[in-house]
Amino acid sequence: MHRLHKTKSLLITLLALILFGSCQKDEILSDAGARPNFSEDTLLFDTVFVSIGSVTKNFRVYNPYDKTLKISSIRMAGGSTSLFRMNVNGLPGTSFSDIEIRGGDSIWVFVEVTVNPNNQLLPFVVQDSIVFETNGNKQDIDLVAWGQNAHFLVAKKQSANLPPYVVIDTNLNSSVTWDESLPYVIYGGYAVVDSSTTLTITEGTQIHFSNSAGLWVYKGGTLKVLGSKDKPVVFQGLRREPALQEEPGQWDRIWVNDGGINEMDYAIIKNGFIGLQTETLFAPALPVSLKLTNTQIRNMSGLGILARNFSIEGWNNVISNCGLYSAAFTMGGSYEFTHCTFANFWRYGQRSTPLMYLNNYTTDQNNQAIPVDMSKAEFKNCIIYGENDNELELDFKSGALNNHNFRNCVIKADNNTPTSDPLHFDVIYRNNDPDFKNTFDNNLKLDTLAFAREKGNPLYINPAAVPPMTIDLEGLTRPTGGTNPDLGAFERD
Repeated sequence: MHRLHKTKSLLITLLALILFGSCQKDEILSDAGARPNFSEDTLLFDTVFVSIGSVTKNFRVYNPYDKTLKISSIRMAGGSTSLFRMNVNGLPGTSFSDIEIRGGDSIWVFVEVTVNPNNQLLPFVVQDSIVFETNGNKQDIDLVAWGQNAHFLVAKKQSANLPPYVVIDTNLNSSVTWDESLPYVIYGGYAVVDSSTTLTITEGTQIHFSNSAGLWVYKGGTLKVLGSKDKPVVFQGLRREPALQEEPGQWDRIWVNDGGINEMDYAIIKNGFIGLQTETLFAPALPVSLKLTNTQIRNMSGLGILARNFSIEGWNNVISNCGLYSAAFTMGGSYEFTHCTFANFWRYGQRSTPLMYLNNYTTDQNNQAIPVDMSKAEFKNCIIYGENDNELELDFKSGALNNHNFRNCVIKADNNTPTSDPLHFDVIYRNNDPDFKNTFDNNLKLDTLAFAREKGNPLYINPAAVPPMTIDLEGLTRPTGGTNPDLGAFERD
């Protein structure tokens, strides 16, 4: 009985200590010199389009002391009129009072910005700051954002079995031109070049797409991309932060149907899902449905080029670093590529597919093959190389043409690819590393002593081609007599 009474007394004492301790508040540090530390002194938002919110940036506020630090005020200097928005430890607002941080602990502050439109053509700066007051001390974190006006095309139309879209306004004309004076932002779906309409995009123009957005050149429409070496036309995602400049999968695709004589010269298509999807909808493609020259397609989470029963002629192109195929030429068609570099050193995960795929059939609803003529698939003075053991898959069915030819090419291939077949392969450098300068940074120019030097055949260079086939992607002249040209899109400098 005595032992039980002693145990009860001990429990009561412990409970009292716990309750007493829980009622004690941490001692607040009131020293006049005590103030927090910050993980950043400035938050910089690199070019934000007007009317569209930025990415969220953050910083931490640290209490470097053993005792609790009370921040009497955290406020946006611009108050409710500020273009910036903040969130302190999960709570949104423009002003906060008496925020306590335990000794050695920290809190998070998150910031976003939306820039209002104005009439400026060039980027402009908007600024504010977050002011902290602690024990009479004032500190601030600077907020700086570059704003950019743009032409906005917002996809609001809805039709059954179609993504949201907006038809590009031509003011009742048959053509419309986009130039570099302001960027173009396609938001929420597809911008459509309608039948009998021509969209011309001149040098230096920047086109940006939101998630799932794209450009659709409908059957009978025409796309003319007229970039230059020094001022290419760039198709890219919406985010402008340096860390996201090459991040794949930020938008959907450029989708080109048959019926127009489309051309694309000096374009950069990057960081989407599919770079170019060219597709015949209802009838055989015209003799040249797309002329693709001096163009780079890179860092697409799906495919660089997806062609379906189409006709493409191209030279001086670099198609690289895609999550599935760099190029897939399917359902037959006609394709001719000269001095192109097809490469794949995908670094965002495992890639199980070869970089190039060709077939001459489609399938019906029962998954039965329906042969379609591959009237031409010709690759001359090209590089087809990547990190997989096999980078070329030929998937042909009987009952349709499979007229494919590879001439003077470096090809990465395993034993299942018949590169020794003289009917379809002529002067093939099988599994010879072309020696790119830096595959990690996607620098696919040839190194000083590259294997691919002088392995091309000058007879495959058409001197009358427009734009010139005698000039490489960087503007260097290719030899057409005596010395052989280098393979791929670049002559060694």
